[in-house]
Amino acid sequence: MSQDTNPDNAQDNTVDASLEITPEMQAFYQRADAIIGVANSQLGPNAHSGQVGASLLYAAARYSASVASIGFVKGEDFAKEKDDIVEFYVKQYRQMLSDNLTDYAQNFDKYVQLNKDDQPAE
Repeated sequence: MSQDTNPDNAQDNTVDASLEITPEMQAFYQRADAIIGVANSQLGPNAHSGQVGASLLYAAARYSASVASIGFVKGEDFAKEKDDIVEFYVKQYRQMLSDNLTDYAQNFDKYVQLNKDDQPAE
């Protein structure tokens, strides 16, 4: 369903040519692509993209809550930081979603064709 997120694999000019892809960035995109691959593998007769997307969003929220808890000793201290933690993750998600929507809009015909190629023949 979703496309490869790795800018090194881009076939067009959507990635800033002056942007150097560091090993850390490469690893980031590889992890994201692996997670997208798992999500895509869940698609089928009993789970459409909206259902898989909801599960993926829930998994991201659950994992983020776990990551955010690292370093806290008491649940009360963690709870006191809830609003700041939510604000941080919402800001990050909003930026990533906005960037990906822009990319999808700019490459819509290419991505729509990729999605058609991923569909099983009827």
